[in-house]
Amino acid sequence: MPTLITLFLKFSAFSLIAFGGVNALLPVLLELAVYQEHWLDLQTFSDYFAIAQAAPGPNFMTVTLIGWHISGILGAFMATFAIIWPAGILVFFLQRFILKIQDPMRKKTVQYAAATLAIGLVLSSAIEISLQINHGTMAFLLSGITIAIVLLTRWHPLYLIGLGALLGACGLI
Repeated sequence: MPTLITLFLKFSAFSLIAFGGVNALLPVLLELAVYQEHWLDLQTFSDYFAIAQAAPGPNFMTVTLIGWHISGILGAFMATFAIIWPAGILVFFLQRFILKIQDPMRKKTVQYAAATLAIGLVLSSAIEISLQINHGTMAFLLSGITIAIVLLTRWHPLYLIGLGALLGACGLI
C-alpha cells in the first residue's frame, strides 16, 4: 500500500482514539511512526515533538511534521487532515449529545468523565514517553526535577525549557 494512503488510514483511525488530543496517545504515535512503519527514527520523532511543543498552535503539529517528513507538503496536508476529520465529526455529535441532556447532574457527570479520561491518557503518555526518551541518570533527574517544579511552584515552563536546553548544550543530558 502506498505510504500516503497508509499514513491517511492509520492517522484517521488514530484520530478516533486520541481523546484528550494527540499528546494523550503520543506513545502509540511513536510506536506507529518509528517502530512499525519506520517513517522516521527516535531522534527525529523527539525533535519533531519538541518543535511541536515549542511552536504556538495546535498540539497535533507532531503529526503534521511526520507527514511532512514522509512526503513534503502533500504528506503534511494528508497527515493533518487525517488527524482532524474523524475527531471533528465525533466531537460534533458528542457535543450535540451533551447539549440534549436535560439533567444538569448527568451532564456534569459526562463532562467530568471525559475530562478524567483525557487527563489520565495525557499523564500515562507523559510517563511512557519519558521512559522511552530519557537516556541516563541526568535525564531522569531532570524529568523528576521538572515535575516537582511544575507541581510545587508557579514558574513559567519556558524557564524549564531553557534549563533543559542549557543542560543539553553543556552535554549533561
